[in-house]
Amino acid sequence: MRALAIATLRNEGAFLLEWLAHHRACGFTDFLIFSNDCDDGTDLMLDRLEAMGWLTHIRNPGPHAEGPQWAALKAADRHPLTRAADWVLVLDIDEFVNIHAGDRSLSALIAARPEATAFPLTWRLFGNGGVVRQEDRPVTETFLRAAPRVLHWPWRALMFKTLFRNDGSYRKLGVHRPRAPVKDRMAAQVWIDGSGARLPDSYATGRLFSDLGADHYGLVQLNHYALGSAEGFLVKSDRGRANREAAPADAGYWIERNFAAEEDRSILALDSATLRAGLLADPVLGPLHRAAFA
Repeated sequence: MRALAIATLRNEGAFLLEWLAHHRACGFTDFLIFSNDCDDGTDLMLDRLEAMGWLTHIRNPGPHAEGPQWAALKAADRHPLTRAADWVLVLDIDEFVNIHAGDRSLSALIAARPEATAFPLTWRLFGNGGVVRQEDRPVTETFLRAAPRVLHWPWRALMFKTLFRNDGSYRKLGVHRPRAPVKDRMAAQVWIDGSGARLPDSYATGRLFSDLGADHYGLVQLNHYALGSAEGFLVKSDRGRANREAAPADAGYWIERNFAAEEDRSILALDSATLRAGLLADPVLGPLHRAAFA
């Protein structure tokens, strides 16, 4: 099975190796990574990772009429890696797939619901948790408090990213879900929620967020570390949105995403430490990582 992760990055060198190691351990076999306007060495790290066989890196410099992420997705639509993939997920570097089935791999997730043609991975927002200083340690080990399992508001906190079977049922990639559905293939779609339940047919054609007031995390969730430390948030706000033209990350952004109601350590059960350590030990990647953090 070939599983492809697609991401667009700008100035994310401090976080890249953890994210990549985690998703390789999770079972993604291919990574199609676009970079734009980097000045922290992220693009150089991606070049090195490509030379090591870890991913495919495409430079995506601006300006972009629709923003860098949409330009990247249009290019990804035509890329051979996309055409060859059995499963595809578009996600950001602050999002980590967290599978609760079997050995916590993509294979275990699909084996749990083999009839599925798509899994909308609902965000579970991880708040700041009182972390002030930006430290060079894994995000998944630093931020351990999250939104409650059942959330009634805001709807934005229950948005999802879609892991979908790449069987020709959709013509285009999208930020949160595949787009341009093929009408005569929709009857065969089986969208399975993160709780393992079959979803209504409306999800196959248009939904962007899961239902409020329900638990969507029994089988799989998408850990979303939108804030990070207080210092890191200031850097993020100064940088602006990495993937698109949008309002900056301001106090409203912080308040809407700063959930810390419950502890959730479940992602730590997937061990990616050895992979991460191997990347950090590389004579090129290690110094680039440390320089990006600095």
